[in-house]
Amino acid sequence: DRRAEKEMMAYIDKARAEGDTVGGVFEVTAENLPPGLGSHVQWDRRLDGSLARAFMSIQAVKGVEIGQGFAAAYLPGSKIHDEIFYSAGRGYYRKTNRAGGLEGGITNGSPVVVRCAVKPIPTLLKPLQSVEMNSHAPFEARVERSDVCAVPAASVVGEAVLAWELAAAFIAKFGGDSLEEMKENYRNYLSYLKRR
Repeated sequence: DRRAEKEMMAYIDKARAEGDTVGGVFEVTAENLPPGLGSHVQWDRRLDGSLARAFMSIQAVKGVEIGQGFAAAYLPGSKIHDEIFYSAGRGYYRKTNRAGGLEGGITNGSPVVVRCAVKPIPTLLKPLQSVEMNSHAPFEARVERSDVCAVPAASVVGEAVLAWELAAAFIAKFGGDSLEEMKENYRNYLSYLKRR
């Protein structure tokens, strides 16, 4: 979206001119995943938990949302849960993806959608008030070289984080002693799903 890109660049340029920094939200997605990655059985095997933990580990990320995560707090169940349909041609499917591809800690076959809120960079060209540790006297933070917005860089890291966590979940489900064995396990699983 070129218009949105221009608006974001103007917003960042304005912050730079004012000696300030800005944060924002980035979104990463993964498509064509099989249903069944992750687990509902144990808290530390839930894929949504693994993703949230990994994304929160990215520098400056202060919030993680899977699907319509934060909207779920304000909407009734009838407006947030994805209905399940079936047809002979498509098999099981959903018309919406509010869950962001994960239900009960497990992929459901829809795209996995993760959004992260990134705080503004703390090193400002207009320093904030602080306190000198020894004397407790008011102190102005030092001016350092600073980027204005880290959201684009964080989004690249986010893509790698999502790929890594999904690869770990894939290996946990289909792993073996070789790549060929893993691929065979995956093919067998897909064949099993088609029979259901």
